[in-house]
Amino acid sequence: MEQADYKSDSDNGKAVLITGCSSGIGRSAAITLAERGFRVFATARSAQDVDVLTALGLEALPLDVNDSESIGRCVEEVLHRCDGHLYGLVNNAGFGLPGAVEDISRDKLRGQFETNVFGAHEMLTSVLPAMRAAGEGRIVQISSVLGLVSLAYRGAYNASKYALEGLSDTLRLELAGTNIFVSSIAPGPIGSRFRDNAFAQYQQSVDVESSAHRDAYRKLAKIFERGSGKDPFSLGPEAVVTRIVHALESGRPKPRYYVTLPAIVFATLKRLLPTRTLDRVLLHVSRSELRK
Repeated sequence: MEQADYKSDSDNGKAVLITGCSSGIGRSAAITLAERGFRVFATARSAQDVDVLTALGLEALPLDVNDSESIGRCVEEVLHRCDGHLYGLVNNAGFGLPGAVEDISRDKLRGQFETNVFGAHEMLTSVLPAMRAAGEGRIVQISSVLGLVSLAYRGAYNASKYALEGLSDTLRLELAGTNIFVSSIAPGPIGSRFRDNAFAQYQQSVDVESSAHRDAYRKLAKIFERGSGKDPFSLGPEAVVTRIVHALESGRPKPRYYVTLPAIVFATLKRLLPTRTLDRVLLHVSRSELRK
C-alpha cells in the first residue's frame, strides 16, 4: 500500500461508482472497496454479470459505456440511491484492439475510442455536477503504460490511452482548487481476461491473410494463447486496486500511479531518453516479444 498521506476509513460509507466490474481489476476493486467500508456501485454490461456481482453482495447495476442512454440511467439511479453524494468514479471499462495501424478500419478505431475514451469522458461529465455540488470527489482513470509509450501492433489501444491521459491531465488542471482530484493509473501487464478479450477483438477485426504483417500476426497469436500469466512481470489485479484505494483515500492522491516494473521503467525512459533512442528501445521490445 502507498503510505504517503494515507489514511484508512474502515467504514466511511462514501459512494463510489466503478465501471467494467465483470472481471479483473473492476471486480477486484469493487470487492476490496466494499470491504473497506465504501458504498460500491458495481456495473457491468450483461445481466448475467450484474447477477453475479449482486450475488457477491454488491450493489450492481447494468451499464454500457458505449450507450449514452445506459449511462444516463445508471448515473441517475446511483445519484438517487446516494442522495446525490457520489464521492468517487473509477473509470475502468475498456478493451484492447490489437493489430497494425494500417489493418485497423475507421469503424474499428472508432469502436476502440467509444469505450476507452468517449465512454469514460461521458461518465465523468455525468457525475461532475454532483461532485461540484458536494464540494469533493475523486475521479480515477484506469489507463495503461501504453498511454505513455507505444508498442507495435497496438496502435488503436495506444491512441485511446494517450487520449485518456490527455483528458485526465487537462481535467486535473481545470478542477484545481475544487477538492475534486483526478488520478490516472497506468498498469503494465496484469493477469486478467484482458488478453483473451483482446484476442477475440483481433480475430473479429483483422484480415490476417491479406495483411503485409501476417507473419507477425501468427507470432502474436502464440502470445495471446500463452496469456499474461506466464509473463514474468505480470501482477494480479490487486496490484492496481492498491493504487485505486490510495487515490480514493489519500488526503493527497497522486496525479499518476505506475503499476508493474515495466510501467515504472518505461515511464522513466520516456522522461530521460531522446525520441529516437526510445524508439529503438521500444522496437527492440516489440521484436523481442515476437521471438518468444
